[in-house]
Amino acid sequence: MSFKDHFSGHADDYRRFRPIYPDALFEYLAGLAPKRQRAWDCGTGNGQAAAALATYFREVIATDASAEQIARARGPDNVRFRIAPAEASGIPAESVDLITVAQAFHWFDHRRFLGEADRVLRPGGALALWTYGVMHIDPEVDGIVHRYYRETVGPYWPPERAQVDAGYADAALPFEELDTPAFAMTAHWTLDSVLGYLRTWSATQNYIRETGEDPTEALGARLRDVWQDPGSERRVGWPLRMRVVRKPRERGTPSVPRQPGAVPTGR
Repeated sequence: MSFKDHFSGHADDYRRFRPIYPDALFEYLAGLAPKRQRAWDCGTGNGQAAAALATYFREVIATDASAEQIARARGPDNVRFRIAPAEASGIPAESVDLITVAQAFHWFDHRRFLGEADRVLRPGGALALWTYGVMHIDPEVDGIVHRYYRETVGPYWPPERAQVDAGYADAALPFEELDTPAFAMTAHWTLDSVLGYLRTWSATQNYIRETGEDPTEALGARLRDVWQDPGSERRVGWPLRMRVVRKPRERGTPSVPRQPGAVPTGR
């Protein structure tokens, strides 16, 4: 399987404009780990999740198939960034207490990655996948952004985007699935920050490559009419959709995959 690189060409903007995951998410995930020796953040991108995990784990291995993303990723000294595909991490067997995949699972070869996750997880270790969809600000702004999402750049989304829209609900995961609390990201952004974020979308970048035009310029003109003061900040929200599974604590215990499409309570 070849690596589909939708982000290396704008890695700086990706690091600058992507929203921040809440601290409570990582506190919860660390509580699932049998030990806090090593976590693996797979598809780390700008390293945001890896840096947050470093507070809770002795060591964090942060991998990404994109050399550009790894070159720009930042984290504390106990985070080891390296270039590696999700399906072949190079991590020793049964040496990881927690695996996290933040907004990246849809880019992976699921069968091969889940086999790799099984190989590197310690007994009792957890695998957490999460994603988020279109942001929410207010009904007037949301209506314009949603039309941009569906109509302007809709045809330019990679097919994997459908997995994000479904919240990974159709993925057949190994092991027993856990019910999870609800988490959301929030930010207070100006209009320029919102447009910078929308420019990082893979569909926006595909539109620019294929047409030679930046669709966020026309979008910005429409949004300014309803934003009123472009320099003022608005609250932006992204509910997270998460799935977590735990590897059996004893070898030989059968895996209990949840059927695709089944959604645990508590989300």
